[in-house]
Amino acid sequence: MSRLRLIAGAVDGPQPVESDERLPDGEALDAYSRTVTAVAERLRPSVANLRVGRRTRWGRREGGGSAVVITPDGYMLTSAHVVDGSERSAQAAFPDGRSFSAEVVGTDPLSDLAVLRTEAGNLESAQLGDADALSVGQLVVAIGSPLGFHGSVTAGVVSALGRALPTRSRSAVRLVENVIQTDAALNPGNSGGALADGLGRVVGINTAVAGVGLGLAVPINDATRRIVASLMSEGRVRRAFIGIAGGARPLPPRFSSPGRETALEIVEVVEGSPAARAGLRPEDLIVEVDGRSMADVGELQRLMVAESIGRPLSARVIRGARTFTVEIVPVELDS
Repeated sequence: MSRLRLIAGAVDGPQPVESDERLPDGEALDAYSRTVTAVAERLRPSVANLRVGRRTRWGRREGGGSAVVITPDGYMLTSAHVVDGSERSAQAAFPDGRSFSAEVVGTDPLSDLAVLRTEAGNLESAQLGDADALSVGQLVVAIGSPLGFHGSVTAGVVSALGRALPTRSRSAVRLVENVIQTDAALNPGNSGGALADGLGRVVGINTAVAGVGLGLAVPINDATRRIVASLMSEGRVRRAFIGIAGGARPLPPRFSSPGRETALEIVEVVEGSPAARAGLRPEDLIVEVDGRSMADVGELQRLMVAESIGRPLSARVIRGARTFTVEIVPVELDS
């Protein structure tokens, strides 16, 4: 078969000299390549290709994604939407050719995380890192199964931090905070796979492709670890609920002060909810809850944890020209 000719050879000029000599490894692998290669060698054995069966009106259909082994005894972390609507089981295939059945232990659509477990032992678990220590521009490596090609590796940088990803479960809506944005190539099937730092520590679970060169990953941090621990032990995540929707709004000048320029404006109050029973209304401004300033919806969301269920919370509210305090008793969110 004839040799392919370089495109550059179509114009006048010298042709490259053919040689059987190879660059020494030290020159062929620069620092960037060595880092990506080391991460891939370390992490690829811990990332599985998931095949998930679903029953639909048209019969049984199969979908796919990725999962990251987080314990040697078979616990794996993936995206909730990968196993959503599944038969509570999946098939996990690893780059070394091994394949195991896995059961869904628990899912949390409001964080887009799920935990599975396989009975296989001697799995190589990944080390979890801390996304809170990332910096914009930092090298990250994505490993997963785009379009079913498991063990695929792409690399890029952290494009932005602090993004918010809206999630929904029935009528409940939540923002996943501090989402990582990366330009590492992500495609369908990467969901549930690993986003790692230059030391091979998993700092995110790939969750969405927002556009070309725009991938998003749920961060691995203290909040995520608590969610994962709850899914492993209880199969679910308990959250408090007061029944409001809102967003940040600048405080009127008479109520603002240095360091406190915004509050949480109520846009909607769910009928019969704890907020409704406390007398809150749309357009009220929540300045403080349980002694914590409410600069945006994220501040309130961080309070809506299991420990707040049934515990009276004092809220300072601005309505028109007056300020008053109400007591709200959160209930458990039925998600």
